[in-house]
This record gives sequence, structure tokens and C-alpha cells, in this order.
Amino acid sequence: MGVIADVGEDGLAGLQHNVLTGRLEDLVRWARQRSCWPATFGLACCAIEMMAAGGAHYDLARFGMEVFRASPRQADLMIVAGRVSQKMAPVLRTIYDQMMEPKWVISMGVCASSGGMFNNYAIVQGVDQVVPVDVYAPGCPPGPETLLHAIITLHGQIETGEILRRRDDTGAGARIVVDQLDGQASPVAVPAPSSGSR
Repeated sequence: MGVIADVGEDGLAGLQHNVLTGRLEDLVRWARQRSCWPATFGLACCAIEMMAAGGAHYDLARFGMEVFRASPRQADLMIVAGRVSQKMAPVLRTIYDQMMEPKWVISMGVCASSGGMFNNYAIVQGVDQVVPVDVYAPGCPPGPETLLHAIITLHGQIETGEILRRRDDTGAGARIVVDQLDGQASPVAVPAPSSGSR
């Protein structure tokens, strides 16, 4: 690296050899991880929590994500926040297809992930039937802390390159489920009633 005695006073100008080396692939992954631009796609109450994550208290700007893009051609991350109706599914797929590659999807909330309490013909029973999901954020609705945890998990997968390897191997998303961090109680299994009781 040369003589570095003058770096404290002169900064990088104090280095005699101003060269940094690295693999181009690592640099590209580093840049992708720090420049995810989310598409605007809030569908229900989860969208309010997503908007709260963009506010001053949680500050998505520290991850370079402060602007939710209104054009899918400027976005590479779709956060599906809320239930997806059968009528909305083709629109969601069209927006996903128009996003730039590589692109990622976070399924936010139980309605987007599995249909939630809406077990009927009008609601898609899991957005992974429409687009490949990379990270699932559980909760009803998940708070901003859980969404931030999902985003940080996705960023880690992008920087290591693991997420693209999984997608190449399976053709689907990475399917990572993060822990719920917003203080809500975890779901408890309720036993089915016995056949004799009414």
C-alpha cells in the first residue's frame, strides 16, 4: 500500500498508490445491496406499516430506499403489502414483469403470504402463486421492525449472492421467513374440536 504516514493529515491524497482492487462481481453485489429501489405496491393495512417504515422514526433512507418508485421500470424490489385479490393478481404480475432485473419480492403480512383470514375465492391464497417471493415478513400486520428485518435479510442475501444462486437452482424465490420483531405474540395453534362436541 506504500507509505501511509500522511493519510491522517492528507486523507486519501496521502497515499502514494491510490489503487483499490477487488472482484467486479463483489462490487456489483455491494452496489445492488445498497441501492434497492422499492416499487409502490400497498394493497391493505400492511401498507400503512410499510409507510411508517419510510418515516423519520424508522428511516428507510439509511438503506438508500427512501423513495418508493411509482414506475416499475425504476424499481427492483416489490414489497407486496396486504391481500391480493384475484382481480389484482394480473396487475401485480404485469408490474413485476416490467421491473428491472435482477428483482426481488418481499411478501409482507399473513394475507400476502397465505391469504390470511380471507380463505375464499376472491383472494389469492399466497402471492407466491403469482410472483416468486424471496422473503416473507410474518404478522397481521407486521410492524415496521419486522419489515426492516426482512429488508436487512434480503440485503444480506443480495450481497453474498446466495439469493441469485437459489433462484437459478429452483426457478423460484429464495423463500426466507424472518422472525417477527414488533412485539406481537407469535401464532398459537388452536386444537380442533373433537367430533362429539358442538
